[in-house]
Amino acid sequence: MKKDVSNRKLLGVAGLGWMFDAMDVGMLSFIIAALQADWNLSVKEMGWIGSVNSIGMAVGALVFGMMADRVGRKNVFIITLLLFSIASGLSAFTTSLALFLILRFIIGMGLGGELPVASTLVSESVPTDKRGRVVVLLESFWAFGWLLAAIISYFVIPKYGWEIALLISVLPAFYALYLRLNLPDSPQYLKVEKKQKLSPMESIKTVWAKENAKQTTMLWILWFCVVFSYYGMFLWLPSVMVMKGFSLIKSFEYVLIMTLAQLPGYALAAYLIERIGRKFVLVFFLIGTAISALLFGTADTTIALMIAGILLSFFNLGAWGALYAYTPEQYATKVRGTGVGMAASFGRIGGVLGPLLVPYLMGQNMSIAFIFTLFCITVFIGAAAVFFLGKETKNVELS
Repeated sequence: MKKDVSNRKLLGVAGLGWMFDAMDVGMLSFIIAALQADWNLSVKEMGWIGSVNSIGMAVGALVFGMMADRVGRKNVFIITLLLFSIASGLSAFTTSLALFLILRFIIGMGLGGELPVASTLVSESVPTDKRGRVVVLLESFWAFGWLLAAIISYFVIPKYGWEIALLISVLPAFYALYLRLNLPDSPQYLKVEKKQKLSPMESIKTVWAKENAKQTTMLWILWFCVVFSYYGMFLWLPSVMVMKGFSLIKSFEYVLIMTLAQLPGYALAAYLIERIGRKFVLVFFLIGTAISALLFGTADTTIALMIAGILLSFFNLGAWGALYAYTPEQYATKVRGTGVGMAASFGRIGGVLGPLLVPYLMGQNMSIAFIFTLFCITVFIGAAAVFFLGKETKNVELS
């Protein structure tokens, strides 16, 4: 019973940080649309805001992933949230795009470092038979963050401005930081800590050593495809809705409804992951995401757009939950932080390219249908990588 309470506390504390991170990323898509009006941004400048965030996430995932194997999961967990919170608060006071981009890079570093380290900490602290489900539930806090983002963006941004929305988002993150100080470190890491630790270069070599090369290749392809399509599609959702003829207020309403669809997606993924296994859940939800992307891009009525958007949210975020459960299970504890961080970092390159590709293709007069077909194909490639190269890790003890 005590262990269950401890697991719930860990999930709650880690999940709170995850939720506030998601709230920031979710609001960014609305803030980009608001900044376009305030600062007269071009479509390419809008794309750079999302991409700089992802560049920061790529750097943060790599640096803090390796650091987690050296100084512990908990310490990195605290550092990343602090970095993210302070930079997010400061960004509310910016008056130029250049300074806003610098702070978005720092926010990205904190966010990019926290997510893989949080999933690693939870994976290593939870019993084997519950591990997958608990990590998917951790990822489900992302949906609550997006939900808060949509609510704040709908009620606050049009009336009070994007600056107030950013200030609201940063305050709860400090509460999560306070809770995190009392969090124990991963028992798996504490066992390894007593032994000889690997240097960062040794850890990188081990991740690509013969015994790990196949799963590392699979993870890098998978992460790139998922992050490329997610940020390419979701950061542009409010703007795409506006381009399809809806007002900014209406686009907030529709994205809010689509965001609610993420919750049952997580719930189904959490239910299936310990019953059927990681591979099936990942492939199933990725194929669902690919088909939904195609439907969204070709939708020409409000009803069709809404249904496709709901399905896109449902399948895509279910896939994310499985991805975070599956990734830490591929490596031994001594290199787990590095392996997860490197995969996430490589994936973030896709997060840089996705938001930049959309305005570039629009500039070439490519249709929304063509762009979302491209995302559909990308997600199918990710599903194929898991199907052909992935191994099942359900009920496998972490070493």
